[in-house]
Amino acid sequence: MNVHQFTVQTIRGEEKSLADYKGQVLLIVNTATKCGFAPQFKGLQELHDTYKEQGFSVLGFPCNQFKDQEPGDDAQVEQACQINFGVNFPLFSKINVNGADAHPLYRHLKQQASGLFGSSIKWNFTKFLVDQQGNVIKRFPPTTTPSKIESQIRKLIEKSAVHA
Repeated sequence: MNVHQFTVQTIRGEEKSLADYKGQVLLIVNTATKCGFAPQFKGLQELHDTYKEQGFSVLGFPCNQFKDQEPGDDAQVEQACQINFGVNFPLFSKINVNGADAHPLYRHLKQQASGLFGSSIKWNFTKFLVDQQGNVIKRFPPTTTPSKIESQIRKLIEKSAVHA
């Protein structure tokens, strides 16, 4: 099983198959606009802008499970991301990443790459790097800034270019 087998809802309410991202390197992130790590939106957007033409995308999944740091509805979340952080990478409908009602995608991600202290997501801006075939390559804690992941993204993109 890989991430391409999941369907998610965009922030505007449309169903989206992650199979649409086959062949792309992905960085899947649970986000919150009122989190202390929210300045990472800028770094995530920079990565997206730098590598989108080479087959890379950041996918943002707003989540309100950590200290109520994403209290708004999807429209408010989208607006905050665009106005405050200039985000134009794909955003999805607000989800839960932990617990009985955790989104199936996040259940899969956590199963494939557990964190330092177990599989549950500990905070906003936990990042999962996914290769072109939909396999989870690595999990990064919230404290890992997007720029620290860039070399690994580049390696995956270059590996794909060599085999193309």
